[in-house]
Amino acid sequence: MPTSREREKVHFVSGGTRCAAWHYPGDNGACVIMAGGFAVTKEPGTDPFAKRFHEAGFGVLAFDYRRFGESGGQPRQVASIRGQLADWQAAIEFAGTLPGVDPARLAGWAFSVSGGHVLRVAARSPRPAGPGLAAVIAQTPNVDGPIVLRAAARYQTSLALLRLAGRGILDALGGAVGRPPLLVPLAGARGTVALLATPDAPEGDRALNPDNIHPDWQQAVAARSTLALGWYRPGRDAHRVRCPILIVVCDQDRTALAEPAVAVARRAPHAELLRVPGGHYAPFTSAHEQVVEAELAFLRGHLSKAVPTAADPAADFDPAAAEFAPAAADPRGRAR
Repeated sequence: MPTSREREKVHFVSGGTRCAAWHYPGDNGACVIMAGGFAVTKEPGTDPFAKRFHEAGFGVLAFDYRRFGESGGQPRQVASIRGQLADWQAAIEFAGTLPGVDPARLAGWAFSVSGGHVLRVAARSPRPAGPGLAAVIAQTPNVDGPIVLRAAARYQTSLALLRLAGRGILDALGGAVGRPPLLVPLAGARGTVALLATPDAPEGDRALNPDNIHPDWQQAVAARSTLALGWYRPGRDAHRVRCPILIVVCDQDRTALAEPAVAVARRAPHAELLRVPGGHYAPFTSAHEQVVEAELAFLRGHLSKAVPTAADPAADFDPAAAEFAPAAADPRGRAR
């Protein structure tokens, strides 16, 4: 039966920094560890999916990266790929110690840049000294920084790109001598200095923060944080991921792009692929029901010991009807 217990605030330590998280106690022994996008905090980035997973009986641990949201760390709004990957590993280890959680039944869920993170984390999982991931959901993941950067540049002016790079360099130099971060918006119109100016980037606020229900979410990031994104290629680790993966792509995604993620699904040994129409944030809006039902079916199939009962509203969901299927494999055992 679905759990009725409310979420509770918990904390864990990553690299000496106290990270904040919501723990939704489950009743089936499994736990889904979740994080928002690169600079998206836990409430706008995970609430719509975490609540559904929790209602279905899964435990959830949804956390803020260091220096963001309710987590500690200085300077604020500075995102480090290495630091965020370390936060993931600390969250996994902490989740395995939560009451009622089976450390062998942990899943990771993330989207956008964090969707790339969870692939890299899964490639290193399980660790000999601690629990690892038994399943992964990468939703509209950014898996190939150079390709995404080139595509995003088509929607921005040359001057704005130069100004963004210049601000990033100035911010990095200033950070080296202790100056506060120079922030840039997560999304902006063509010609403005922002992390993204892709056609679906402005949808982020409407999709994740409708009616400003998360007023504390600061939709900006330190300019220095943008410099490494263009070189980040977590999709290259796909062939080393041994746990089941569900990769969700949106066919009109102009922010993370669909085809690089589809290619990752073909390379990963145990990948399943869900394609839906819409832009980068469609899983939070027009495609939400289709995506969340497919993700629940995936979690039940790989984490649950019990078969869902007829009383569960998602028990009759047919994954095939949502174009949710394993990636095809060639005779060498690799997806094609």
